[in-house]
Amino acid sequence: MRIETEDLVLRYGDVTALDGLTLNLEAGKIYGLLGRNGSGKTSLLSILAAFRRQTSGGVRIDGRPVFENGAVTSRISLIRDTGETLDIGNAEDAIFFAEWLRPDWDGDYARSLLDLFGIDPKKNVKEMSKGQRSALGVVIGLAGRAPLTMFDESYLGMDAPSRQAFYDALLADYMAHPRTIILSTHLIEEVSSLFEEVVIIDRGRLVAHEESQTLLARGTAVTGPVAQVEAFTAGLKVLGTRRLGPTASAMVYGDLDDARRAQAAAAGLDLGPIAMQDLFVHLTGGPGAPGAPGAPGASGTGEESPAAELRTGETR
Repeated sequence: MRIETEDLVLRYGDVTALDGLTLNLEAGKIYGLLGRNGSGKTSLLSILAAFRRQTSGGVRIDGRPVFENGAVTSRISLIRDTGETLDIGNAEDAIFFAEWLRPDWDGDYARSLLDLFGIDPKKNVKEMSKGQRSALGVVIGLAGRAPLTMFDESYLGMDAPSRQAFYDALLADYMAHPRTIILSTHLIEEVSSLFEEVVIIDRGRLVAHEESQTLLARGTAVTGPVAQVEAFTAGLKVLGTRRLGPTASAMVYGDLDDARRAQAAAAGLDLGPIAMQDLFVHLTGGPGAPGAPGAPGASGTGEESPAAELRTGETR
């Protein structure tokens, strides 16, 4: 399902959760939705799933409005961060209602996933651990095969082996049954290999929407002797520098042309990729709180952050 939002605004009293967000997502891809706590990720997903109505702006799924539109919402699944929270009985009951609600439900696949995650169908949902509830939510999200399937941190309660099993199952089922999938996550490095495209939002605004490899290519780690690194990066946008004795590694934002790369080689410097998590941290204001004094892009610093540059000239 194709997603289109235009000047999307959502307010809770005096708090603006989404601030003029315009976004177009093609159908049939896996998207990573990244943002700090309070950035508006859950608010955006709630509007896409018609759990909330926007304050202003437009939302269309496959060209149709989504709020109170049963023909559209029956093809949308949002599994939230609390996992499967329907306290309606046991796991078998939850599966029954999910099948009733989802026209593309695959019962055999659901049962195989219950076995994969070690979920007892007869166990009461209220008595499950957080990890078990998260796993049950994952089962319902995957087996529903909704054309638009969204996971909002719904696997955080699972342990590392179970999360890896989820990632493997998601990718295998997506390849067999293509659909639009959005993964909202803080476990960026753990799951980033699944993303075809990345959407970053910060304080309710779009920071970046790029193909994963295109976004990663915007950053380069320059490593070598401190003096050579400082000389090479002078005049470049440096996101941060790490030092260990006589060696420094600077994270540079922006494309390096062939001449620059030849210059680095001549200086004995190594050029390498930046981890997506590092790039995300700096695009959303560095290690401090967003907008905090002294943080990159904070008001009063006199400098624009990379996030501001993306907002003004490089988003799509």
